Amino acid sequence: MGAGPTLGRASPLWAATLFALSASVFAYSGNVATIAFVELPAEARDTLANVRRGPPFPYERDGVAFGNREKLLPAKPRGYYHEYTVRTPGVSSRGARRIVCGGKPRTPDACWYSSDHYQSFVRIVE
Repeated sequence: MGAGPTLGRASPLWAATLFALSASVFAYSGNVATIAFVELPAEARDTLANVRRGPPFPYERDGVAFGNREKLLPAKPRGYYHEYTVRTPGVSSRGARRIVCGGKPRTPDACWYSSDHYQSFVRIVE
């Protein structure tokens, strides 16, 4: 057998490479993944600008309360979080990308980006 990689077992070099690649986009603050505002997709930056401008929003469900049922965001009272759609080019529906902000609508305490419809979040750092 050769010395090449095998399925089901990642080499230490591969794991280090994967970590370095992910660290170029995401950073970790404690146990919370973060992403710099400038690293967000252009559509997410546009959505965040819309949040700060306030209504009207481009999607009917933008600005509605987000329940945090997944419990991936810090525990807060109902109504603290609000969700906003991030347009996905080439998709006619709302797609899977969202920004969720907590606090006052135009001046949120913090915002998170989800590219996978609330399966995971990264905190946006400006």
